[in-house]
Amino acid sequence: MNNNALQKKLIELAALAEETGIDISEEMNQLKNKLREATQTESAWKRVELARHPGRPCSLDYINSIFDDFTELHGDRVFGDDPAIVGGLAFLNGCPVTIIANQKGRSVQEKVTRNGGMANPEGYRKALRLAKQAEKFRRPVITFVDTPGAYPGLGAEERGIGESIAHNLRDFSQLKTPIVCIIIGEGGSGGALGICVGDKVYMLENAIYSVISPEGCASILLRDVSRVKDAAAMLRISSTDLMAFNVIDGIIEEPPGGAHTDPAACAATIKEILIKEIAELQCYNSETLIRRRNQKIRAIGQWYES
Repeated sequence: MNNNALQKKLIELAALAEETGIDISEEMNQLKNKLREATQTESAWKRVELARHPGRPCSLDYINSIFDDFTELHGDRVFGDDPAIVGGLAFLNGCPVTIIANQKGRSVQEKVTRNGGMANPEGYRKALRLAKQAEKFRRPVITFVDTPGAYPGLGAEERGIGESIAHNLRDFSQLKTPIVCIIIGEGGSGGALGICVGDKVYMLENAIYSVISPEGCASILLRDVSRVKDAAAMLRISSTDLMAFNVIDGIIEEPPGGAHTDPAACAATIKEILIKEIAELQCYNSETLIRRRNQKIRAIGQWYES
């Protein structure tokens, strides 16, 4: 039963109760709960669709709009270059910064070239190389996260995809320079975490951030691929959910209808937040930055020790 049918049924029951004086509060509450669940499911799936919208700005769109003189750097100095992750040097309001970002691509050919934003081990090693370079010269690091996840192919496994992400989690948490992360589209599992450990983590209003995709959850946990919308709601992947869980530090409002309706306005909002956060973080010395960052990470979630 869809939302409209549930709402119609509620109206009919309310009218019936008023006419007959029969107590049907229990039935009404059951329908209200179903309507609430259906609304949450539709809302969660709408966020997923907006996060994956083909016209949604990619990382390079924001980089070219927000920063000056972006110079891309390539390679991990071990195996090769990974086009799924772009990185390099740029200026933010006159301040030199290092940028690391997932790049999905726009056209079919670019999506193939960039593997849909799903990075191989060399992509994460390139990201770490750039972060270490930024640390050496005390440049703030800014990351843009937009990936369904790390690439799960045979070659990626053979070259150590798990190890490369683990190294990034460890080393980014100890980096002696400010890090600000912006989730602009999909933040999928470890593939997102590999460049999403920072002093400040923001999400665009209609971005998503999850340990597994709704399709993966529906297939593995619910054992029914048709329940993908239910899985999206159960995973609590929206920016408001993640803010409530204290996983992120802020939500960046998008133009009505999504970031793709006015990319320039969305980029301007991101730029304003980046300038503010970088200025504040640069007031702390390295030891304070690391201590605050690790306290923030350790405060996420709940656990019990026997």
